[in-house]
Amino acid sequence: MTFMELEVCHAKSNRHLASLSEISSKSTIKDVKEALGLAKRKYADINRQELRLEPKGKFLKDDVTLEDLGVNTGAMLYFKDRGLQIGWATVFVAEYAGPLLVYLWVATRPWLFYGEISAEQGVVKPVVNIAAACWAGHYAKRILETLFVHRFSNATMPIKNLFINCSYYWGFAAYVSYHVNHPLYTAPCDVQVYVGLAAFILCELGNFSVHWALRCLRPAGSKVRKIPYPTGNPFTCLFNAVSCPNYTYEVSAWVAFSIMTQCLPAGLFTLAGAYQMTVWALGKHRNYKKEFEKYPRGRRAIIPFII
Repeated sequence: MTFMELEVCHAKSNRHLASLSEISSKSTIKDVKEALGLAKRKYADINRQELRLEPKGKFLKDDVTLEDLGVNTGAMLYFKDRGLQIGWATVFVAEYAGPLLVYLWVATRPWLFYGEISAEQGVVKPVVNIAAACWAGHYAKRILETLFVHRFSNATMPIKNLFINCSYYWGFAAYVSYHVNHPLYTAPCDVQVYVGLAAFILCELGNFSVHWALRCLRPAGSKVRKIPYPTGNPFTCLFNAVSCPNYTYEVSAWVAFSIMTQCLPAGLFTLAGAYQMTVWALGKHRNYKKEFEKYPRGRRAIIPFII
């Protein structure tokens, strides 16, 4: 076994960070991160470390060995601090529990937000209760999926994302619920409400079906990536058309919710979410095509035949 010495510098400033000795050529990038964490206790959490071969190069995966990378003794690695980290599951539970509680708070205690309400205004329209049930059901589903279904490729994310994500979800929850539960809210016709409700339920079932199919692709505790294909569940047939059908179903569910409630804030929430999920889907679609030579050519990212 060959041992080597490595120099680690900050990628941004090129300032020296640490010298690591007695690193084996068979060591993985994860091993190097652990050694760096011992040398610099501030970075003991290896999840906040990002190592590169070049200052502006791509980050190196944890399971790659120095030998595979052609790294020799005296070589330089470049370090980027990802900042304080927090578990993905913790972030997701926080950002999903917020909109669930905020929406139901407004829905069940309208006097706190609208002041004194007359008897006539206090009559709650059926669509208001249906919307509350749909909203609560969606975020309860998300929390349960986070705890029992999703398998994350990364253990953590920067803690700043917690505040960004919670501001987005909690803020829109307050915005939408304030309007839908308002005493002066005008409900659409029953046909529109129930068509929207049916579409919302179908899309939620589709979203869950895709999440379950993706879970089954990755064994527990691994980072294995495979090409997703339809399963025996008919909702997963959308994999034939797009790379990220979970996003397709998600956006469609909120389109249905917006139609059901005929509420402008809900429509704005849908547009914001659709934009972000389209960005994510395009990124995942590109990664699929780079990673798998035989990736189905006919697939789009999120909207069949279009995007």
